[in-house]
Amino acid sequence: MKTAIIRLTAAALLSGTASAADIPMRDFFRNPEKSGFSISPDGMSVAYLAPWEARRNIVVRRPGQPERRVTAVKDRDLAGYFWKGNQRLVYLKDSGGDENFHLFAVDLASGDSRDLTPFPGVRAEIVDELIDRDDEVLVGLNKRNPELFDVYRLNLKTGELKLEAENPGKVVSWDTDHDGNVRIAVTSDGVNRSVLYRDEAGGPFRPLMTTSFRDSFNPLFFTFDNQRFYAASNLGRDKSAIVEFDPKTGKEARQIYRRDDVDVRSLAFSHKRKVITCARFETDKPGRRCFDEKSAALLAKLEARFPGYQVDIQSADRDENRFVVAVWNDRTRGRSYWYDEAEDKLELLAEIAPWLKESEMAAMRPVQYRSRDGLLINGYLTLPKGKEDAKGLPVIVNPHGGPWARDSWRFNPEVQFFASRGWAVLQMNFRGSTGYGRDFWQASFKQWGGAMQDDVSDGVQWLIKQGVADPKRVCIYGGSYGGYATLAGITKTPELYRCAVDYVGVSNLFTFMTTIPPYWKPMLDMMYEMVGDPVKDKAMMRERSPVFQVDRIQAPLLVLQGAKDPRVNIDESNQIVNALKQRGVEVEYMVKDNEGHGFHNEENRFDAYGAMERFFRKHLD
Repeated sequence: MKTAIIRLTAAALLSGTASAADIPMRDFFRNPEKSGFSISPDGMSVAYLAPWEARRNIVVRRPGQPERRVTAVKDRDLAGYFWKGNQRLVYLKDSGGDENFHLFAVDLASGDSRDLTPFPGVRAEIVDELIDRDDEVLVGLNKRNPELFDVYRLNLKTGELKLEAENPGKVVSWDTDHDGNVRIAVTSDGVNRSVLYRDEAGGPFRPLMTTSFRDSFNPLFFTFDNQRFYAASNLGRDKSAIVEFDPKTGKEARQIYRRDDVDVRSLAFSHKRKVITCARFETDKPGRRCFDEKSAALLAKLEARFPGYQVDIQSADRDENRFVVAVWNDRTRGRSYWYDEAEDKLELLAEIAPWLKESEMAAMRPVQYRSRDGLLINGYLTLPKGKEDAKGLPVIVNPHGGPWARDSWRFNPEVQFFASRGWAVLQMNFRGSTGYGRDFWQASFKQWGGAMQDDVSDGVQWLIKQGVADPKRVCIYGGSYGGYATLAGITKTPELYRCAVDYVGVSNLFTFMTTIPPYWKPMLDMMYEMVGDPVKDKAMMRERSPVFQVDRIQAPLLVLQGAKDPRVNIDESNQIVNALKQRGVEVEYMVKDNEGHGFHNEENRFDAYGAMERFFRKHLD
């Protein structure tokens, strides 16, 4: 990349600092020098991820020893890692974005690394890390049938795989008790879900309940006597709550925590002390409710040291005396600390992105507006630093992927990058976004390109009425479902958008349904109810497939696609690009052969956001 031309304002000259607009694009998207910290079981060592050959590899810091890189991966960033004992680390990595993750282990004494699931075209998923057993993990593999995952006990020393539970044909998830025994299986016939349970390891499974996919009942973990289990459930209610479930009676034994405004979907526990600790939820910002006095006191003490920041414990040793603590907010990737509770001592491990100054970043402001049919839509508005009171700004509308996910209050490098260039960013949690209850989620069914898209359009109109947006300078950008919403936006409401960027987005609902990964196929009937049935809803799906509506497109388009994308096949992008070229509409197309669903390799991110910057400057400035 050429050196950026520095344009200093008078204020910047006086202060001796440049404005956010002078921050190089690469600073927003480069890999951190140190991130992803994790503490060893004995509390003596820390591992973290650091770039080597432009890929994130594992480095270990041990007392009295120099820091040492212990992996040598050159083709792909690691997807995640964890400690197994004090002398071994286990990590996951795919090939070129195919999402067929393999499980690797590196021995810290010898430095040897090996692929423990060396099966072509097979995906490995962690079922249970088995933190009390240093030499074993439970792993799900679809090597017998690409559509189904069986559970294996994997010996990390020998590489031996022992079948622990064979998938009878419909199991989509497995859960274990605190002794590492598979005790719960959740099945799906595509529409209905059943929870199967067995009273002891190796015993027969029996059905506990069958619900429609419209209901949510997700087992979390067992009570500490392994007789009951906790679950996130919306049975009989709109918002999911944390409950304790008794498999002997088949009923909720008690309700642990619920809220009237949002779902509560997660619960943590102390492995050492055998108590539940805190439930987590999300309103406009992350929140938690702690039930354990020790956990509440520890978090309160840490939060008091960092007012104005979110404080999270990311890792702990087995004795739960030493922790990795993350401190962050919407304007900084934050810092990671080593904390010794006994000594009440904090030690800075790293500032994650020190080259991005918090004072130069823009605030992410929660906003609300009403859809045309009266739904309350929550979202976030980020205005360029120094332009918080400005009117008539150029805007990038950024619908999220999923679509059954949500945007959250956090440091978002995309949003900060756009804001640094003078563009406001509007993100909205349109109907179907998760966390707002059953009714809000179900309001999205068969509404791809329909009411879901109207929620996006209503957000644009709201921003124009507020005077924030210049109606002639609004562009739309999104990835995955957000890419579909981008294409739907420029076909359904072409008058709203000056330009558009589609990042691994769906263009044809019919072909999308036929090219999903094989392990998604058990849920295909559910997709028919949520998105559309290619036979029964043919007319609707054709109308809402942007590739068939290219004659409506007026805005210039940039398309980004990974060649190995297993979720949104490259044909989705090829179809829309070819259709537009045939009509003579301006379209730019970037394909990366070594990427899948999104660009993960650093050099590809640089290319993608460099292209976006040039594109948006051309059409927004």
